Amino acid sequence: LLCPESGVSVSAHSAVVRLAKAPGSTGLWDKFSFGLEPSALQERLFVSEENVDGFLGTALCPSPCSQSALERQPLIEVLDVTEDRIQIRVE
Repeated sequence: LLCPESGVSVSAHSAVVRLAKAPGSTGLWDKFSFGLEPSALQERLFVSEENVDGFLGTALCPSPCSQSALERQPLIEVLDVTEDRIQIRVE
């Protein structure tokens, strides 16, 4: 993490944690953990095409699938993510 650009803002009803990657760090973050105590952290995934595909693959085919079932699964593409919307295309 890049310390000067990272920070925390806390109000009565919310908290914002801003993280900035160090110059040598590359790639997207897949997930993060949060909680009141290190022993009771909850995990959340960032919205990405891979995470959406993984979630839908589990939801649509929770047990091992046949090849034909995998071929019938929809193609999911994350087009845009902003603070107030997520745009996903399904084929």
